[in-house]
Amino acid sequence: MTMKLHNIYSREELTRKRAAETFHRKACSFYRYVQIANPEQFRNELYLSWYPLGILGRIYISHEGINAQLCVPEHNWEGFQTTLQIFSYTKNMFINEALSEGDDAFLKLDIKVRNKIVADGIDGNIFEKSSCGQHLDPSSFHAMMENEDVIVVDTRNDYECEIGYFENAILPNSETFRDVLPELTEKLKEHKDKKILMYCTGGIRCEKASAYFKNEGFENVFQLQGGIINYLRETSKKGVPSKFHGSNFVFDGRMAELIDDQVESTCISCETPYFKHIDCANQRCHRLIVQCEACATNMKGCCSNECLQEISN
Repeated sequence: MTMKLHNIYSREELTRKRAAETFHRKACSFYRYVQIANPEQFRNELYLSWYPLGILGRIYISHEGINAQLCVPEHNWEGFQTTLQIFSYTKNMFINEALSEGDDAFLKLDIKVRNKIVADGIDGNIFEKSSCGQHLDPSSFHAMMENEDVIVVDTRNDYECEIGYFENAILPNSETFRDVLPELTEKLKEHKDKKILMYCTGGIRCEKASAYFKNEGFENVFQLQGGIINYLRETSKKGVPSKFHGSNFVFDGRMAELIDDQVESTCISCETPYFKHIDCANQRCHRLIVQCEACATNMKGCCSNECLQEISN
């Protein structure tokens, strides 16, 4: 019998299977911009390698590279790392391990071929026009933020920024990365003489944004290696007070990783401080909102009375 290279179970079945697991999972992410000749073939090879290991996650593959968010059974962690060495596209990959357990991160293994691994609104491949910015390890990034000739720039979407960010960072107001790039270009046009320090969750958007900004005439462009995740892990190891406050938004079932007591966002319903988002329960809305547990119960997970009324009818 030929193995199907896609999920065949309902959400209810997947939820039951995950709830019955007797082991913990490690959440992680990685990316690499690399020319992949046959994305569909590589996609199938990855599925055949990862499905037997019980790996769950969301992975995008395109001609420009790979972008992966995963949760791996702890007992298969070494096996997972071994699979990465099989393929030239993932060999010696930098793995960003999450700050919290990945038990609730994903329900299935979903590997998709896309036009781009990050939708950017840019015609063609930006890396054919410009190189990316200089990578800074977390310690160097932390130290450089102290300099007066530096502008710290968040390249994430607005909803990610609202729950946590670096001190004194310029934050975008756009909902998509394709809109973040021109918005930030306009905000920074008077600062081309400054050092631009970019960051995002894991580094993938900084990589593309830094190349975009260099193509726009910015010369001193730097990016945080491994993004917020790597920074928080390294500063915690070294006992260095973090300059990132609030919560780190993550694109999986956990929604956010709470970093400190400095909660930066408030519940949309009662305006008390709260640290993470939920999706509005009204499927016709599905708006991403910050809502505390008490209000989520009272509002049945809806963002407004209109949505509550709609799902109650």
